[in-house]
Order: sequence, then C-alpha cells, then structure tokens
Amino acid sequence: MNSTNLIVLKDRERDTFLKGGRLESLQALLEPCLLVDAEACSKEEWAELLAENNPEIIVGGWGMHPLPEDTMSALAPALRYLCYLPGSVRHLVSREQIDAGLLVTNWGNSISRTISECALLLTLSCMRRLTYWSHQMHDEGGWKDASTVTLSLFERRVGLHGFGAIAKELVPLLRPFTSRISAYTEGMPDEVYQEFGVRKANSLQELFSQHDVIIELEALTPDRHQIIGEDLLRSIPEGGAFINVARGALVDEEALLRVVKSTELQVGLDVFAAEPLAADHPLRGCRNVTLLPHLSGPTTDRRCDAGDRALENLKRYRSGEALIAPITSEVYDRST
Repeated sequence: MNSTNLIVLKDRERDTFLKGGRLESLQALLEPCLLVDAEACSKEEWAELLAENNPEIIVGGWGMHPLPEDTMSALAPALRYLCYLPGSVRHLVSREQIDAGLLVTNWGNSISRTISECALLLTLSCMRRLTYWSHQMHDEGGWKDASTVTLSLFERRVGLHGFGAIAKELVPLLRPFTSRISAYTEGMPDEVYQEFGVRKANSLQELFSQHDVIIELEALTPDRHQIIGEDLLRSIPEGGAFINVARGALVDEEALLRVVKSTELQVGLDVFAAEPLAADHPLRGCRNVTLLPHLSGPTTDRRCDAGDRALENLKRYRSGEALIAPITSEVYDRST
C-alpha cells in the first residue's frame, strides 16, 4: 500500500508555525503529502484519512484528533513519526504507542526564551505594582501621593524554583538587574548551577524565605502537586513577589488566595489549576495579582521557532540522524 504523509493543521497554525516559506519546505520534506484542514476533519473522517493514506509521518497541531489505539497495527501500519508542532502530546498518543516504536517530538525547548521573557515581564510588573496602578489610573482617577512606595528589581534576591531550559534562558535576562540569583530543584548536579553562575539553595524553604522574588519554573510531577503551600508563600520577605509561569497545579491555589487577601505579596500568574480561569474566580480583581491567560510562550510571532524545530527534526529523520529531544516513554511519564 502506498504511503502519503499528512500535515494536519488549522489555517491559523499553518500561517504562524510555518510562515515565511516554512510550509513549502515542510511539504518538500514530506513528499508525497496531503495538507489537511484540521477544523474540517471530524473524528470519523480522521480514522478514514489514516486508513486511506497510511502515512509514515504526521505533522500535527492543536486541532489534530488523537491517534486511535489501533493506528499502528491496523489503520496506518506505516506510521513511524509524529512531529507535533505545539507542546503536550499526552492527549494525542498513548505510552503504548511510544513503547511500540512511534517516534514523537514537540516544540521542546524552542519556546523557552519566550516563556523566560514573560517571567521577566511578570516580575517587573509585580515590582512596579502594575495591576494596582493600571486600575487606579484607568478606573479610579488615581495618582501617586507622598505615601506611595515603589520598588525596583535592581539588586533584588531572586530565587528560581526549578532549573530546566526556561530557567537557563531566564538567568541572562535577570543579570542586568541583579547577580543575586539562586535556584533549587531536586537532583540537579552542583556543576550545572556553577556553569550558570547561580547559587544552589539548600531547600525549598530556604529559597522562599531568603529571596525577594520567587519565580516558579519547576516541572509538574505527581509528587509536586500543590508543593507550594501557605507556609512557603508567607515566608517570602515583605515587599516580595511570587511568579508562576510553570504549572498551576504546583501551587495550592486556595492557600495562595488566602495569602493574597491578607498580605501585600505581589503575585504574577500565567498558569492556573483549572484553565481557562473561571470568569468569577476570586483571583480576578485582586489588585496585588497580575494575571495573564497562559500566553507566556510561544508568542504568536515566535511560533515559527517551533516550526523551525520541526523542520530540523524532519531533516534529521529523513537522513537517519538522531532527533532533537524525542518524547521517550520516560519523558512521556514526566510530562503534563
């Protein structure tokens, strides 16, 4: 049976991930291939497409349907590689399919720099009380007075919870403001901290209690569910800030709300326990909380970075080279 590769994207995904000639380059790598409008493809039609085309390679986006469990055994036995342009694939493929030999990649750390950029934005917004003053200026006719307190990021002690790809991109962005940067994550070798000129905190309690700004960057695993509780949040020094651009479930959100309501802690959040954030969620309207709707990365204009990662991996696949950051069974188990 002949095999025709599939590109399964919404129009908007095609125009952002694969702009500037990237789509044509992708099609040349996948020839023969079929471009599928993900929004016009029902679940039933998806199974028919797989059976009719028996692709070796699928390039997919957010609009792609999951791979049926019998894809590799019955529907599309030629399938070898799913090149997913966005992030999490847990809703698309099963661990059993990866164990059976399916190669899977996603945008990996190609988006780390835009997430780190957003972390810096939220940090500066908290230090300058942006949400409070935006409300005052727009809605209350407010203005500063003699009692107004302002704070800077310069010379602040910054603690990073987690030291993966995003943290490593963030450190150079923080350097113009401060050299007082520490990090904590379990199992990270000392030489990694040393390589980036970052002090290793001895515990999570030390990280929170001895730093003015805490930026949450840790990976979410079952043992880290709501690892950030009320005691840790209250231990952040007066005038401090807590930023989360990692995963909402790392934080006990009810505890965070209690702290927000009873202290001057500044908080910047791009992620939440349940998304989208409910319209009546009590975090909305808190003037010491800056909220973003999970848009830290990649920005629309930089989705092409993920497109470039996909093109590089497809070239490697075609030439028999090792893929960049494939999603192995172990990576799949750790992912969210």
